[in-house]
Amino acid sequence: MAVPRSRILDLMKVRAPTQTDCDALTRPPQVQCRIFSTIFNPANERLGNKVLRQRLRGPALAAYYPRRVATFKDLKALYPDAEMYDTEEEDRLEHIQISKSRGKGAPKKKRTAAESTRKGKKR
Repeated sequence: MAVPRSRILDLMKVRAPTQTDCDALTRPPQVQCRIFSTIFNPANERLGNKVLRQRLRGPALAAYYPRRVATFKDLKALYPDAEMYDTEEEDRLEHIQISKSRGKGAPKKKRTAAESTRKGKKR
């Protein structure tokens, strides 16, 4: 990555610092920042430039996961009038019914605010 000499000289066009010049100490870092295309930060604040310079991770993460395949629910939504039988869903519903009959199912939802209060329960 060769840079033409004239470009470097243009970037370094800074007058020679004198004793009365209060910018004398900050001039060389400013020139250095212009040459190397970095941010001039004399107060040493946390600006987040390190994170912003990094490559984006989105495309790499999106390529890692496989594309979404059509599921049974998608087919059923596309063709609602077609007769389809989902064995996995039927097995799931049957399992829930069996567990409820043994008393192991999920509790019933409360329909009113009065039912959901804890007045009837003891601690």
